[in-house]
Amino acid sequence: MGSQEVNDVDWQGKHVTVAGLGVSGIPAARALHERGALVTVVNDGDDERSRAQAAELEALGITVRLGDGDTLPESTELVVTAPGWKPGKPLFRAAAEAGVPVWGDVELAWRLRGPDAAPWLAVTGTNGKTTTVRMLASILEAAGLRTAAVGNIGVSLLDAVLGDETYDVLAVELSSYQLHWAPSLRAHSGAVLNLAPDHLDWHGSMADYAADKGRIYEGNSVACVYNAQDGATEDLVREADVEEGCRAIGFTLGTPGPSQLGVVDGILVDRAFVANRQKQAQELAEVGDVNPPAPHNIANALAAAALARAFGVPPAAVRDGLRAFRPDAHRIEHVADVSGVSYIDDSKATNTHAAEASLAAYEPIVWIAGGLAKGATFDELVSGAAKRLRGVVLMGADRALIREALARHAPEVPVVDLDRTDTGAMSAAVREAARLARHGDTVLLAPACASMDMFVNYNKRGEAFADAVRQLADESA
Repeated sequence: MGSQEVNDVDWQGKHVTVAGLGVSGIPAARALHERGALVTVVNDGDDERSRAQAAELEALGITVRLGDGDTLPESTELVVTAPGWKPGKPLFRAAAEAGVPVWGDVELAWRLRGPDAAPWLAVTGTNGKTTTVRMLASILEAAGLRTAAVGNIGVSLLDAVLGDETYDVLAVELSSYQLHWAPSLRAHSGAVLNLAPDHLDWHGSMADYAADKGRIYEGNSVACVYNAQDGATEDLVREADVEEGCRAIGFTLGTPGPSQLGVVDGILVDRAFVANRQKQAQELAEVGDVNPPAPHNIANALAAAALARAFGVPPAAVRDGLRAFRPDAHRIEHVADVSGVSYIDDSKATNTHAAEASLAAYEPIVWIAGGLAKGATFDELVSGAAKRLRGVVLMGADRALIREALARHAPEVPVVDLDRTDTGAMSAAVREAARLARHGDTVLLAPACASMDMFVNYNKRGEAFADAVRQLADESA
């Protein structure tokens, strides 16, 4: 299915089941109902919030079934699912047996676009998606284009494509979940930033996870952007079925070859979108224009620049957009310097791949880590970071896994093991880290784990860290 099939469904009287209330389910149910579909929303939960959401939809004439997300309603002709629902769920097995297609919210947004809809510049990857998409939007804005950062970033794609505002181009963040349920998506250009084991409980295997990420390249018309230092991303480009003339564009932290973007003497340069890429390179920005200029963030900037250049953005807009960009909270965010020690909040580093990038950006480090491991192992992470570590403070449910990896690969590094989960645990961790740190060191919260054992989410974990650091600073003043 290609882009010519925009709005190719007659929704009037079509029986559609929407799986899941929430950020994607409610806009999907409303949009389908407005187009004449007979909508039934099914939801696993039956709590107070769900009942309030259900009441709003029922007032419109939408049927809502709470407490049963597994049974396929009779007469269903299409299922539209929230991205997080696992493919093995009974609802989807029943749909497959009945020959009923399953779309995600991204697929629905793609199919509901108007005939003059803005093209999509799409980004996925294990880590760095949100930052890259927001950098991309900043660059596009600097070029004078009407754009928005949408998708998995928090702004519903349905709201973007069905709203009153018109755009020249959309910067779209897509998770592997969303891509799994988006069979007809065809982006103008797409990027896979990196690949590392994550969400394997959802996808079933690393191969399936990678394959879903690779869907972002299907049908690209101008550029498939890959990480030249992550061969798995280039493999996905090779396997993709793209439009005639679409190019593979690499990005690297080293000197770029032809058809690549990279770094030369502290300058971000383009050897892909120039007249003579064998001999020419176009200066785009300085490393210092990237905030913060950590290696993995420079890679994010190069990927954003590649997508923008694929859309025809001039070099000056890349520089201006990167200068204007400010990262979201809890992403390698400098909190304060206290007694000559720098405190960095990277609570968003919820897996080993993200923590590895964060640890590579500083030296020497007192590392605060731990939480829910989600099946991860830590030997490779610890062995790679061992020489940078001044000390480690561990907390959270699966901290023993990290402690054991430290014993194997960094036995000389002092470790503080905090066996507490109360509200003061983070403050204790920061104080222990301060005790281990010396003048010139960095105390880095890069947990390499999810937060839900102790905190509502990674934001709350980061806020607790920042509060503890500020309290330490007040006491040291």
